[in-house]
Amino acid sequence: MSVHGVLLDLDGVFYVGDEPVPGGAETVAWLVDRGIPHRFVTNTTSRPRRDIVAKLGRMGIEVDVGEVLTPVVAAAAWLEAEGCRRPALFVPEATASEFAELGVGAADLAAAADAVVVGDLGSGWDFATMNRAFRLLAGDPGIPLVALGLTRYWRAEDGLRLDVGPFVRALEFASDREAAVLGKPAATFYRTAVDSLAEAPDEAVMVGDDLRTDVEGAQSAGLTGVLVRTGKFDPVDLVGAIRPDAVLDSIADLPEWWRNR
Repeated sequence: MSVHGVLLDLDGVFYVGDEPVPGGAETVAWLVDRGIPHRFVTNTTSRPRRDIVAKLGRMGIEVDVGEVLTPVVAAAAWLEAEGCRRPALFVPEATASEFAELGVGAADLAAAADAVVVGDLGSGWDFATMNRAFRLLAGDPGIPLVALGLTRYWRAEDGLRLDVGPFVRALEFASDREAAVLGKPAATFYRTAVDSLAEAPDEAVMVGDDLRTDVEGAQSAGLTGVLVRTGKFDPVDLVGAIRPDAVLDSIADLPEWWRNR
């Protein structure tokens, strides 16, 4: 297997909630020591990259902001390319501030918007908020619905929680349009991440805990998909139609797998 670069999911791979996965810091240090190109790719849209970097730092993992690719970064570039200057941002306040830092200003939700951007609002979702997003879309069939990922759920300290995917699907159904997905599992997101490694897709491996978003999404983009048995992993993941290229007990086992692949 000819792989030279690594894409690494975060939530469920390096930590579950605020609890670090043992061996994560050592694995990153191993990658750095050997000069193996790597990026951290996450669908997290509830916090800006600087907060993610700070969280990793508290776990002994030193990362530069530029090494973290999130849907917010991809969406900001997409909105600029599409000429969308007044997007309605259905994202947490901290995420909206990162959009602003990337040059994207948010529309007044009481006025016209030229795009509807949906991220992980968590408990901030309610009927009124969903209906406000729907009305913006229904009021102008020409504006795009932009999804910051399609992850179905994630595992917190208290159990599974819905992620952005179900809310995007609801808005797609109600507004009769398909979202532009700018996070995992979109192939464009994976290709952007691979390009940052200066590698070809078939020379990169994606390591994650989500069978569909991390493994199947990566494989569909031409990467090697590796599943870890942490985070949202469920043994049933190993008996379905989606077949990981490798299964590791945790991120701590990546160096050994790399040497023996």
